[in-house]
Amino acid sequence: MKKSVLVSLVLAAVLPAAVLAQQKMDDMKGMDMSNMKDMNMPKKAGTSSQATHMAVGEVKSVDAKGQVVTVAHEPIKTLSWPAMTMGFVVKDKMLMEKLSVGKKVQFEFVQEDGKYVVTSVK
Repeated sequence: MKKSVLVSLVLAAVLPAAVLAQQKMDDMKGMDMSNMKDMNMPKKAGTSSQATHMAVGEVKSVDAKGQVVTVAHEPIKTLSWPAMTMGFVVKDKMLMEKLSVGKKVQFEFVQEDGKYVVTSVK
């Protein structure tokens, strides 16, 4: 009998809170959330972070068919990366024309679907 009284007391305490929480959620259904698009919300896996990073480096190889450039770049402060050599995807074919082995370049890139994508080259 003590257990049933305890269970009843717990339910009596928890049930109103659950009902109130559901009512508060229902209150938000008609709210305009369009101005919240720029808020710093966590990204889902597989989406673009869209933070743009700048780097300077020397082009080590160019794969025109695969649209990948390998660059020995200087440290990148925005990512806390040391200097290293790595490959970057180049989606825009016009940017590929600015990349040749041995050329020193300044470039911008973003992380997109787990890959680093060059967005501009100078």
